[in-house]
Amino acid sequence: MGDTDILIRIGHEEIVLRRRYEVLSIVNDILIAVWFIIGSILFFSSETSTVGTWLFLVGSVQLLCRPAIRLVRHVHVRRVGSSSAEASDDF
Repeated sequence: MGDTDILIRIGHEEIVLRRRYEVLSIVNDILIAVWFIIGSILFFSSETSTVGTWLFLVGSVQLLCRPAIRLVRHVHVRRVGSSSAEASDDF
């Protein structure tokens, strides 16, 4: 395993996360979709539209996190000295 791998033990099983910034970006995208889907459903009722609005706000803030994750990844890759081909991946 490389220095950037993350190992999670669950009982007798192990989950190895490689390319942690890509995984972080994917998880962020899934959460954005979840917030917007739930927020949209909550907008069908006037009683829950305030909660729906808050979920839209959370999703919007997470949209801001997407480029921040990419920027952190690029800075990290350059600092470590990995190949420039990996640094050009866009998530």
